[in-house]
Amino acid sequence: MERRRFLKRVGVGLAASLVYTAFAQAAPQVRWRLVSSYPKSLDTLFGGAEDLAQRVSELTGGRFQIRVFQAGEIVPGGQVLDAVQQGTVEAGHTYGPFYVGKNPVLAFDGGVPFGMTYRQHNAWMRFGGGLELLRQVYADFGVVQFPGGNTGTQMGGWFRREIRTLADLKGLRMRIPGLGGLVMGRLGVVPQTLAAGDIYPALERGTIDATEFSGPYDDEKLGFYKVARYYYYPSFWEPSAQLSFLVGQREWARLPKEFQEAFQVAAAEVNLTMMAKYDALNPPALGRLLAAGVRLRKWPGEVMKKALEEARALYEEQAAKDPLYRKVYTAYWAFRQEEYRWFAVAELGYEAFAFPAP
Repeated sequence: MERRRFLKRVGVGLAASLVYTAFAQAAPQVRWRLVSSYPKSLDTLFGGAEDLAQRVSELTGGRFQIRVFQAGEIVPGGQVLDAVQQGTVEAGHTYGPFYVGKNPVLAFDGGVPFGMTYRQHNAWMRFGGGLELLRQVYADFGVVQFPGGNTGTQMGGWFRREIRTLADLKGLRMRIPGLGGLVMGRLGVVPQTLAAGDIYPALERGTIDATEFSGPYDDEKLGFYKVARYYYYPSFWEPSAQLSFLVGQREWARLPKEFQEAFQVAAAEVNLTMMAKYDALNPPALGRLLAAGVRLRKWPGEVMKKALEEARALYEEQAAKDPLYRKVYTAYWAFRQEEYRWFAVAELGYEAFAFPAP
């Protein structure tokens, strides 16, 4: 009797095991490659893609795996959009303004000079129609876009000499890509475009006189303070710097609905946690930089005023010749104005009293 009961239990267990194995084998197994625009050494920027891959795997019981590659492993950091568009990889993690040469409207994906801050930009993307507008633009490249992290307002960069007046910018060679470079170019700067790994050697050799990159945590890792002692703030060209995950349209359409949901949830988490990481990591990093002898400087008022004037002129010039640009710019700027009015009441009202001067 006991033997029969034992064999029955074994049989039931074996049957259940076979059913589970059959289900696991039948369940979708997806393997993607994702290329990042950043090196592994920039653990917060590159880490956003790693966080996405981990969460997607967790949310799908390991059935959807994404392997992340740093800049240069498959394609250079500035060619992530191309790699996804061409089907070289299924997905990418990058910064829209890198591709303004392909379509100037992509600047509004990451953020523009004198534009919105992280919270304001996020509100525009999620509830102000920004995501729908930008996805129309990315659709022309055969990709789907998902907000994927943000650095918040960046720093104004590292300079080998002090900038006291607008005239001090004339002829200065500065690594600053995108719209920021165009605006600074109109102030007399000679903008340069360099990959992250090439900036320090250029600054050390004197090939460039200044550089911008991100904020204290990333900038400390790149070592700029060793060869340029003046650290300016704020980055009026990047009050927000949103990264994006890009997925090929065909690859996205092939995904089971369950996996699409997992990817979207994971991307939304990254969009939240990256900013939180920077807010936690930047303050102590700035403290270490100041302790190392870095000289913190605020942009002269005349530089900020002239830069705003040139930025608005640049937007109007582009909008005059590009109807799509005008559509996105008009929507963006209208939302910005509303956000500024509200933030001036609550946020700035509190911060002007409570925040200590640097």
